[in-house]
Amino acid sequence: MECQNILDRDFRKIRSIKVENGPWVGYEYPEYQGQQFVLEKGDYPCYQAWSGNSSYRTEHLLSFRPIQCAKHSDSKVSLYECEDFQGRKFELCDDYPSLQAMGWCSKEVPSIKVNSGAWVAYQFPGYRGYQYILERDRREGEFRNYNEYGTQAHTNQIQSIRRIQH
Repeated sequence: MECQNILDRDFRKIRSIKVENGPWVGYEYPEYQGQQFVLEKGDYPCYQAWSGNSSYRTEHLLSFRPIQCAKHSDSKVSLYECEDFQGRKFELCDDYPSLQAMGWCSKEVPSIKVNSGAWVAYQFPGYRGYQYILERDRREGEFRNYNEYGTQAHTNQIQSIRRIQH
């Protein structure tokens, strides 16, 4: 069940989380705004646990929603070198801690099409930096430019990507 604002449920802040089933995305602000953090099954005793290697840290999350996923074997995403799905295309079906190491020639990914599953893209190699949750079932899987990656997207810099665990 989605929660647009934990303040409406008489919570002031969420500082620890236990995910019992399915992947979720937590947001820094109410109404699914601000930095996104993927939350997969397990315990998150403090903000460092959900921030991981992120260069951006927030001590609390104020809205949550489930992530729709496919099986890992069915996951597929296409990266494009230009906005609006123009230019060269790379199709991925696996996790990549460094897009440059697999042959992507830029630090930027101007547009993305999620063909199946759900993915989390990271600003830096090694799954670090800002997180962008990319789902087939939201926006029909089409992210024509970096502004569509999330409300906090200030750059189209993406250097690592992985499938979200279900």
